[in-house]
Amino acid sequence: MTHPLVSTEVDDFTMAYVDTGGDKPVLLLVHGFPLDHSMWKQQLGGLVDNCRIIVPDLRGFGVSTRGAKPLSMRTHADDLAALLDTLAVSTPVTFCGLSMGGYIGWQFLAHHYARVRNIILCDTRAANDDEVTARARQLMANKVLTDGSQLAADGMIPKLFADATYTEQPDVVESTREVILNTQPSVIGETQIELSQRIDARSLLTDFDLPALLICGEQDQISRASEMKDIATSLPKGEFQEVPGAGHMAPLEDPDTVNEMIREFVQSS
Repeated sequence: MTHPLVSTEVDDFTMAYVDTGGDKPVLLLVHGFPLDHSMWKQQLGGLVDNCRIIVPDLRGFGVSTRGAKPLSMRTHADDLAALLDTLAVSTPVTFCGLSMGGYIGWQFLAHHYARVRNIILCDTRAANDDEVTARARQLMANKVLTDGSQLAADGMIPKLFADATYTEQPDVVESTREVILNTQPSVIGETQIELSQRIDARSLLTDFDLPALLICGEQDQISRASEMKDIATSLPKGEFQEVPGAGHMAPLEDPDTVNEMIREFVQSS
């Protein structure tokens, strides 16, 4: 069964989302940068029997409108809480975010803790950017406004996947490239600035006393497995699982393995 992309008014913008419905534990899937809900398509298909899955396009991404508020990680976290209110979801949810979705997850935990039953963090970090990474983001933010989203796609695609994915799953690579190309340059630029200024969540980790699953692709060169293991160790109830042969986009590269990890975690925690 295909579940349609629908939309609703959330605060000052129109948010697009997929909601599979049903009386099951809610799994909220939050996409990375500069992507949209479609990066979770294999989880929608593979986990629908186990969860009620809600997958939004974040403010300014996909077909969600921009609104007037800043594209900060806190704004996105507040938008997600407002979406849950709109959908009358009152029970705590499983929050699952990849990369930027994980950065939003720290803000969601910090400001909407009572809404979280447990959390899954895929290929993400707790640390904020060092000076070199922050400058690189700011440089891209400036350049993409003049050169367009192609610059972001050309710069990011070579870093997102494991080596084998480029040759064995070219359709996955190309569909991801298309999503980046369709993201507005102004949204890419502003988000890069916001990402460069995000909080360092490492000092907060011991406060988050909820079951937490950290998933990382073995070949992820952006959010390295060793760093994610350290996050799992710092969380009071954290566990780490590695996806062999996957890169930064593990849920797309090896959906069967990631889906089984998510399924077991949701059912056991």
